[in-house]
Amino acid sequence: ETMPTPTLFTEMDTLQHEGDELEWRESARWVKFEEKVEEGGERWSKPHVSTLSLHSLFELRTCLQTGTVLLDLEGYSLPQIVDDIIERQIEEGLIGPELRDKISFVLLRKHRHQTKKPIHRSFADLGKSGSGGSECSIFKTVPVSPSIPTHIVHNSRSMNDIAESPSTDQLKNKFMKKIPRDAEASNVLVGEVDFLEKPFVAFVRLSQAATLGGLTEVPVPTRFLFVLLGPLGKAKSYNEIGRAIATLMVDDLFSDVAYKARDREDLIAGIDEFLDEVIVLPPGEWDPKIRIEPPKKIPSSVFSLNELGQMNGTAGGRGPVSEDEVMPAPHELGEELAYTGRFCGGLVLDIKRKLPWYPSDFYEGFHIQSISAVLFIYLGCITNAITFGGLLGDATDNYQGVMESFLGTALAGTVFCLFSGQPLIILSSTGPILIFEKLLYEFSKNNGIDYMELRLWIGMHSCVQCIFLVATDASYIIKYMTRFTEEGFSSLISFIFISDAIKKMVGAFKYYPINIDFKPDYVTAYKCECLAPDPSKFILGVEHVVHVITVTYLCCLFLLQTPNLSKKECVKYGGSLVGKSCKYVPDLALMSFILFFGTYTMTVTLKKFKFSRYFPTKLRKLISDFSIFMSIMTFVGLDMLIGLQTPKLIVPTDFKPTRAGRGWFVMPFGKNPWWVYVASSVPALLVTILIFMDQQISAVIVNRKENKLKKGCGYHLDLLWVGVLMVACSFMGLPWYVAATVISIAHIDSLKMESESSAPGEQPQFLGVREQRLTGILVFVLTGVSIFLFIPMPVLYGVFLYMGVASLGGIQFWDRIKLIMMPAKHQPDFSYLRHVPLRRVHLFTLVQIVCLAVLWILKSTFLAIIFPVMILGLMVKEKKKKEDEKKNTKKDKKKGKGGDDSEDVSVLVVRLLKERRRLLGLK
Repeated sequence: ETMPTPTLFTEMDTLQHEGDELEWRESARWVKFEEKVEEGGERWSKPHVSTLSLHSLFELRTCLQTGTVLLDLEGYSLPQIVDDIIERQIEEGLIGPELRDKISFVLLRKHRHQTKKPIHRSFADLGKSGSGGSECSIFKTVPVSPSIPTHIVHNSRSMNDIAESPSTDQLKNKFMKKIPRDAEASNVLVGEVDFLEKPFVAFVRLSQAATLGGLTEVPVPTRFLFVLLGPLGKAKSYNEIGRAIATLMVDDLFSDVAYKARDREDLIAGIDEFLDEVIVLPPGEWDPKIRIEPPKKIPSSVFSLNELGQMNGTAGGRGPVSEDEVMPAPHELGEELAYTGRFCGGLVLDIKRKLPWYPSDFYEGFHIQSISAVLFIYLGCITNAITFGGLLGDATDNYQGVMESFLGTALAGTVFCLFSGQPLIILSSTGPILIFEKLLYEFSKNNGIDYMELRLWIGMHSCVQCIFLVATDASYIIKYMTRFTEEGFSSLISFIFISDAIKKMVGAFKYYPINIDFKPDYVTAYKCECLAPDPSKFILGVEHVVHVITVTYLCCLFLLQTPNLSKKECVKYGGSLVGKSCKYVPDLALMSFILFFGTYTMTVTLKKFKFSRYFPTKLRKLISDFSIFMSIMTFVGLDMLIGLQTPKLIVPTDFKPTRAGRGWFVMPFGKNPWWVYVASSVPALLVTILIFMDQQISAVIVNRKENKLKKGCGYHLDLLWVGVLMVACSFMGLPWYVAATVISIAHIDSLKMESESSAPGEQPQFLGVREQRLTGILVFVLTGVSIFLFIPMPVLYGVFLYMGVASLGGIQFWDRIKLIMMPAKHQPDFSYLRHVPLRRVHLFTLVQIVCLAVLWILKSTFLAIIFPVMILGLMVKEKKKKEDEKKNTKKDKKKGKGGDDSEDVSVLVVRLLKERRRLLGLK
């Protein structure tokens, strides 16, 4: 396997006067994009896409054809390399021996980089440099031969100005952070001299990269050197040729050619390949002075025949082809879902796959990013636990409540994160399970069956069924899930999160109504008095003597303390409240809305802060990582500062079951008839389907290839632990838990990693997710010990809203919904829009919207529990369809067998070459 080509840092230096001295001055640099030294010479320009003249590229091609090309030169110092270049030029008859010392003298002058300001510089020189007289001012006239004394000419080696080792300025240059660790340098030297009659051109590739002292502004070893010295009067042309070769050296295609070229012809072919992709802009319709901003995503244009074969389906899989240039890849899943056909074959492979990563799953969690992820997911989990705990308490008459929800979340989540195949998945209660619990409790109550014991047996049967599914590799059926199904499921869950957050916020306006009738101008008329009870109403007979005495006492108390009684005390002692302001409540609804919407808005804004122009990169990333935490703390502080009685998060403090009279352990026998233990296997089958589909669909969404997970996943291992935890939770009377789609997506988003060193102007590259177990474990441990929390509920509703909206971000279905409302000219350049008619895209989207609407209607009814069964039916149908396609393909192959294999290969090669030309924009 060939080693990848190193990243090249390219620096272009131009020959200039500094008083009576000659020096090479840095004028531009490239990592991926061009940065110029601004005319004032005080700073670098913004990174921009290099715009080259077509003429300069043809001149460069001519230079390489006629100049000296030295490939794999053994070079260790610049003087030695210069000597070898000049010697080769003399041998080839390109220059005369009398020019040896003059050229050597010029090429060995000192290099002044942008980090180092000139020492001897007069006001006159400053004026000249800023005047911008002629368009060729970047090269001053360099009268070398008249100004070089004879003894210097004959002893030019002693006058070598190049430092042998990097200077302090080079070693301390902060620009090194923008250059990848294993990068190499290419140096471009261009200038005009008056002792040459024709250009002196040399392209050198060293056999090994060498640090050539002060040649480069950063201590990066040099691998390539391009020299262009020419006669006076063509400074602009030389400058453009230098920019052309520098731009080529940072081009992925040409740099690969430069590293692997065997001779001059290979380099020429590389330029021709580059020219094939060049786009010419008419000069009259475009201003060359405009600097083009770097694109947010750089497409790859290098393809091999093998990659093209994969892209066309001949090898399966997907090559590294630009998303903008080819058809979207089919919806694929990894090898983890391959059917082994062996007893527990998939489970064994899962364990073998995950076991080597187990130690790193812990120590890789020690990162500051993990802290922000823990805080974010923790708040999401406890809010979910309280919400579902309250709903379960209402549905089961408090057999399961908030305390059981907290304890179950902590227990199941911690065990799952410790031993599962995909620890990035977060377990939680889900809607279908909640509906099943409600139906089960009503059935038990109506038929005189003990609910907790029946539930325990359903849990045990379901666990056995899950283990059976694991043993038979049944999870492989998930690979037949289409994009349509996956997007429908994830969109539904995301919209449920958004809907619930908004519903709860609207509920606050009903519970705390806005005082619409309040009129500030009549504030003097607003008062509230507490009137004592009338004793005559209570004198009904002798038997009420005691009550009369009590009322009389209270009347006296009222007469003495009426102004001091609170609203609650007045009502408690039987008084009545009279006045227009008695029903006045501060506008808690508006305050709640400020907390809710403020938390959401601030989180979204801070999350995008890493793309802003303010502050250094590390600080921007830190603010982005801790956006949720900062938003929550800001609005919790605001709530405490104002001091209104907004609804707060109530966490149970007593460690005891919610329902009095039930313990922490459910006995399996004694309360139900024997046939219930057997018959419970029927509802258990429905629970197993619910658990299986909820768990595995969420796992598929988490394990998407787009997330670039490197440690693999474990569908079978995950399902095994979900089944085992069902039994544990059933014995303790705790809720059942399964993968929570939205919270799991939020967990992954909070752990995404990006490249730390990115070229100037280049967007940080997404590297993958910080795969570890520590964040999940800490989240659930903190959930178990949550006692004192004073977070306003509207703040947590804002977090819920953010989770729902953020999880829609990676769903193509949501992008297509937005396309419906966009005019065609403003639509993003999605790859599928290039290949599929817009009306077909809209039709597909509308079908998905109708299906989603049907599911939305069903979700609030008992029919919601059949939703996973419907998805299972879709996958079985898709499986049958693909099997039929395979059979038809085999039949076609048998019919066509006996043809010339060489003809098939030639057809394939021609097709691949045509595809390559199409991708490169050729006709």
